[in-house]
Amino acid sequence: MKTKSLLLAALSFSAVTFAQKKEIKSAEKTVESGSYAEAQTEINGLEGMMGQMDEKEKEYYYFVKGRAYLGGEENKNADDLLKAMEAFSKVSEFNDGDKYGDEAMNYKQTAMNAVISSAVDDQNAQKYDAAANKLYTLYTLTPKDTSYLYFAASNAVNGQNYDTALDYYSKLKDLGYTGIETKYTAKNKENGQVESFPSEQQRDLFVKSGSHEDPKTEVTESRSGEIAKNIALIYIQEGKNEEALGAIKDALAENPDDDALLRSAADVYLKMGMTEEYEATLNKVIAKDPNNPGLYFNLGVGAADSGNTEKALGYYRKALEIDPNYAGANLNIAALMLGKDKEIIEQMNSLGNTKADNKKYEELKAERLKLYNDAVPYLEKATSGDKPNIEAVRTLYNIHVQLGNDEEAKEYKTKLDAMQG
Repeated sequence: MKTKSLLLAALSFSAVTFAQKKEIKSAEKTVESGSYAEAQTEINGLEGMMGQMDEKEKEYYYFVKGRAYLGGEENKNADDLLKAMEAFSKVSEFNDGDKYGDEAMNYKQTAMNAVISSAVDDQNAQKYDAAANKLYTLYTLTPKDTSYLYFAASNAVNGQNYDTALDYYSKLKDLGYTGIETKYTAKNKENGQVESFPSEQQRDLFVKSGSHEDPKTEVTESRSGEIAKNIALIYIQEGKNEEALGAIKDALAENPDDDALLRSAADVYLKMGMTEEYEATLNKVIAKDPNNPGLYFNLGVGAADSGNTEKALGYYRKALEIDPNYAGANLNIAALMLGKDKEIIEQMNSLGNTKADNKKYEELKAERLKLYNDAVPYLEKATSGDKPNIEAVRTLYNIHVQLGNDEEAKEYKTKLDAMQG
């Protein structure tokens, strides 16, 4: 009797197993018919029976579930696509993915590409929170690819969701993420396009075959400095200056000679009004790159922000020694020079009608005109490139009006009108 009961139980279990497999098969047929919503309902109805499925059936179940949520090529529903990725990821957890594992990974990549495209669309539409959520979910489903976490953090910052951004950046810091990549490229001889290859060996094969030329290997910059800077800036945004300084100091302690990190640290010091620390840090960068006019320009901006006009002029002039056409330095020198104009006008307006006052007035007037003439060459340099600064053009027009230079005033008025449409 006992043997008979065991036999009946075994037969009963086989019947249940057969029924489950039959229902999964039914859901698969619904998928193949293109009725994806109906297939989702069918497959989800089997979730409560998972405990009765064996390894092979679970592998089959998740494969069909992934296909149901993946849908057709036109599917743009990110939530469904992420569910598809999650299901395809589970396929290999059962039965070692022997039957459906490879196919599931291909489908998962298809779903991933569609989610990435959706996140890019959100980013371009300035729907930063939606993009951040999709990218973070991609990271949780493919944790080895930490770049998704990085881009999720960037979108969270753009969406001003600073708590979330700080959480993501902190995770990246703990993971030791740098974002450094080695890129292998070569130019396609047929269309002239530079193409990337997954490995040096593959690129070299194409070059040897004669279809490509000009092979290059490039190593991208580390993102660790940017991450440390953003962590610090978020702390500043929240009024947590001590935490901001701590974040930068910790990062510098680990990578004291990292150029990107030093530049980021300088940005933070400037933001916090720590002029001495800013200059000292940027000077370390200059020591490695002494012919970079932009570094001296940045020092000039820092000095000007702290009210040290003479030091700022010195830095701007140093930038012009390296690159006489550096538009920003030319423009800022002119701006500092013309900044004295207000003071001169105030003095002129405060004078009376005495002989001495009239004499002083003429002296100040001459000083003011000299100021304009001295500023003109710098402003002209700032407007000489392909994209002239509109404020420099407007200032030149006003100066030539004041100086009585009618032809020059007319010339710059024409330029100004063209730039303003």
